[in-house]
Amino acid sequence: MTGTPEDTVLHRFESGVSWITLNRPEAMNAVNRDLRERVIGLLAEASADPCVRAVVITATGKGFCAGADLRPAPGAPATPAERVVGDVARMIRLGAQRLITAVLDCEKPVIAAVNGTAAGLGAHLALACDLVIAAEPARFIEVFVRRGLVPDAGGAYLLPRLIGPQKAKELMFFGDAVPAAEAERLGLVNKVVPAEALEETAREWAERLAQGPTRALALTKQLVNASLDSDRATALAAEATAQELNMSTADANEGVAAFVERRTPKYLGR
Repeated sequence: MTGTPEDTVLHRFESGVSWITLNRPEAMNAVNRDLRERVIGLLAEASADPCVRAVVITATGKGFCAGADLRPAPGAPATPAERVVGDVARMIRLGAQRLITAVLDCEKPVIAAVNGTAAGLGAHLALACDLVIAAEPARFIEVFVRRGLVPDAGGAYLLPRLIGPQKAKELMFFGDAVPAAEAERLGLVNKVVPAEALEETAREWAERLAQGPTRALALTKQLVNASLDSDRATALAAEATAQELNMSTADANEGVAAFVERRTPKYLGR
């Protein structure tokens, strides 16, 4: 597939939702540099833009994301340069880890609409999202062990927090495909829907979030993500600070006023 770096990711904005669509179907949407940097940039824009109040990440074709694209880039030398100590760690830190961190740190709620196979980095891209909706044909694969590799892209951080260390080890040690229904049972996925209902379900959830109190949602996301790494005192202090910050927002005032006046609140994301 030829074209500009922007072609690797389609983007549209509607009803307060930023739709980010991976668009390398001929490579099962494997992540190359252009795709990675485009997604990171769009997530940063979503955080900064007050008009964006929710994000959906999905993909074209039959697969969600096959992981990192391990094929050499066009024009790259046939024989790669000799590695020195630190090269691989730097590549992972500046590549896959930046992508996962961009999802975790996005200030707007992010929904993954998983249309097909999510493997390796692709699985972790989905699992880093705040909510995961999967089409019935979708599968999640910790593919690293099949290639003799250690999991990266935050996998050993994300999976134990979602399903516990024993089950995480099982998935990572064997690399078996986990069908969507099983992923839902394990707690990796919030909802499984027929393939033809995936986009509409993602739209309903995203637009519902986009009508919510955006800053309160951002602070809630921050609290939940941090709680898994915090002791009780730190978590409670963070909660009190988040409440202090949120009570200065227009949406918090609107929510309280609407409760007192017995009406439906109208949140503006401020």
